[in-house]
Amino acid sequence: MKNRPSSSPGLPSSQQIIDFITASDQPVGKREIAKHFALHGNDKIALKALLKDMTDEGLVDLAPGRAFHKHGGLPRVTVLRVAAIEGSSVWAVPDRWEGTAPPPRLRVMEQGRRGALGVGDRILARTEERGSGHVAHPMKRLAASAETVIGVLVEEMGPGGKPMVWLRSADKRARFDFAVADKGDAGIDDLVRAELTGRGPATRAKVIDRIGDPFAPKSLSMIAIARHDIPHVFGDEVIEEAERAAKLPLTPDGREDLRDVPIVAIDPIDARDHDDAVWAARDDDPANKGGFRAIVAIADVSYYVRPDGALDREARRRGNSVYFPDRVVPMLPETLSAGVCSLKAGQDRAAMACHLVIDRHGKVTSWRFARALVRLRANIAYEHAQAAYDAEEARDDWDADVLATLRNLWACWALLAKARAARAPLDLDLPERQVILDEQGGIAEIRVRERLDSMRLIEDYMIAANVAAAKALEAKKSPVMYRIHEPPSREKLVSLKDYLETFEQSFALGQVITPAVFNRLIDGFSEDDRLPEIMQAILRSQTQAYYGPANAGHFGLALGSYAHFTSPIRRYADLIVHRALVDSYKLEVPGKPKNLPARTGLGEADAKGLSRIGEAISALERRAMEAERETVDRYVAAYLATKTGEIVAARITGVQPFGFFATVDGLGGDGLVPVSTLGSERFFCDEAARTLDSEHGRVSYGVGQRIDLRLMEANPVSGALRFELPDAPEGGFGNRPPRRDGVKKAGKHMAGKRGRPANIKHKGRKR
Repeated sequence: MKNRPSSSPGLPSSQQIIDFITASDQPVGKREIAKHFALHGNDKIALKALLKDMTDEGLVDLAPGRAFHKHGGLPRVTVLRVAAIEGSSVWAVPDRWEGTAPPPRLRVMEQGRRGALGVGDRILARTEERGSGHVAHPMKRLAASAETVIGVLVEEMGPGGKPMVWLRSADKRARFDFAVADKGDAGIDDLVRAELTGRGPATRAKVIDRIGDPFAPKSLSMIAIARHDIPHVFGDEVIEEAERAAKLPLTPDGREDLRDVPIVAIDPIDARDHDDAVWAARDDDPANKGGFRAIVAIADVSYYVRPDGALDREARRRGNSVYFPDRVVPMLPETLSAGVCSLKAGQDRAAMACHLVIDRHGKVTSWRFARALVRLRANIAYEHAQAAYDAEEARDDWDADVLATLRNLWACWALLAKARAARAPLDLDLPERQVILDEQGGIAEIRVRERLDSMRLIEDYMIAANVAAAKALEAKKSPVMYRIHEPPSREKLVSLKDYLETFEQSFALGQVITPAVFNRLIDGFSEDDRLPEIMQAILRSQTQAYYGPANAGHFGLALGSYAHFTSPIRRYADLIVHRALVDSYKLEVPGKPKNLPARTGLGEADAKGLSRIGEAISALERRAMEAERETVDRYVAAYLATKTGEIVAARITGVQPFGFFATVDGLGGDGLVPVSTLGSERFFCDEAARTLDSEHGRVSYGVGQRIDLRLMEANPVSGALRFELPDAPEGGFGNRPPRRDGVKKAGKHMAGKRGRPANIKHKGRKR
């Protein structure tokens, strides 16, 4: 951050102003700043210019009401909207948010007035930073504002045989379609953004924006892009800077020339960008007998994306590339991501080279980083690398030394794998769904991605380079953007213990919790068909990984220091690490490019702002993961939409008072079996045992249970599925005897939105 000096003796510096804004518990405008620093006359005029400069530089933001707050933070007093009620906690988000990262969640401190607020309510609140998050103290409730919904227009016959247009929400949790009062120029099956007006059954949707046709070939991801506000179009300024950057000269000046080293890239068969490549050879140093030398070459993105430029601002705003079955939303324009930054065989490319020395036990004993010039021998798909190594036979289009490189890579990896086994990281081998599209954009196949040794090989080389990057920066006492994965919380461990007891499996809370503890648990169920559910339970017990400058280790990988270095084309965190290495090891290359920022290192402002940057890109990563998962669910639903009425093999994944959820074997995609279809008996949810039990104990449905179900509905818009038992039991939900004990014991499944009975229509047509 620039600490702009004052232009007159009485004018405060930018840092003094930020300190005052941060410390104040009231909204701070220009008047409050002038009063605090006792400014008069010309100093007030100079203050106005200084505040404008600070706003333009991104040091402060101007909130509604002309109050300033620290850039990337929250105003002291602002309007919030209640987003969720989880148990006794009420969570809200800013009603208006113009930051580059997803809006923060604030816990609302209701001071004993629990139940006074509901989802969607707007409040004026005083915000307070507490720990690593924020809390909100309500001041007053505000009038409701129009709610915005992303969805698809559908047409169905209404009363009297008259066709009606409805808005089908893209949110899987939505239970109603909304009658459309005004569809504008949008057509049926269009993806739209609509505003809801009215309340209760009188709610209507007014289309305010036509987004496009999500059912066009290779377009289903548009729903997630719109729902999560993922930037997917680059502005002219960004494109122009990318084109200028792509023309930067590439010479050996200031770089190691590694073009004669037979480096190869091993990637997914459909990869569009290649940001990592590897090479290994036996070490001829007598002091390292039986060991190897290896190079992990990573695209030198920091050479092309300079700090503070338009490209950098856009990359930070996106945080990462987002990968959908039908498209990639890249962090960088394709001129760079699929062009000059992508390591392609036979072409000179700028790289950041991590040189590793590995001993015969698989321990990395030393490392060195350098900017380099590389020319890859081959770009190889995982499947082709595996087949060539297994058959000891090179492909016809490979150079003569490619197979020898693969042999050395495998031999060195055997040592790295030995060291990994001794370290005992968390070994959760969970299936990954893969959607295969045909040339027309239709769904050709949905399958579980096969795990090959070639994939594990690359993973271990990348982990070794990431550790080396973190430790290299630590050695220079430089700022590090760590990839942090903290140990599980006691609360989650208690929940896991309770769940495992339903399997008659003990879990001691008093032991030192390490990844090996979970691995032994997994091994104990290795011959059990409940293993997938056990691994899911262990996964749920883990904390979420994040980025930040305060090292807390990586629990899952059993590593003390870990940073992301190996994917700067698609992750902003890696670009930060590259820039830190440039600064720490003085790796700037000679030459001052025209019309581009001169330096490629991190710089003082970003070095001091790593905490804020880490928080933002962690939130953007979570957004991307959710959008990717939702889109795969939508493709699964689209695939299954042709199979409604058929019997499918499934596994129960969750239970609630209103029914149980199940996923189709081999495909995924969660669907609900409503309790209303289970028969005339009442059912009760046992949260500890994770079962849904009938009143007289005749039937029980538990998590992990395999069951055949009839697919009744598959909704590609939301990705939701609905199942029923193959042979519906006699009677129905409406025929069960009167409730004797009220709602308490039966659970919350009778409660609709805001306490309305679930069978009463609300906000439109119930699906």
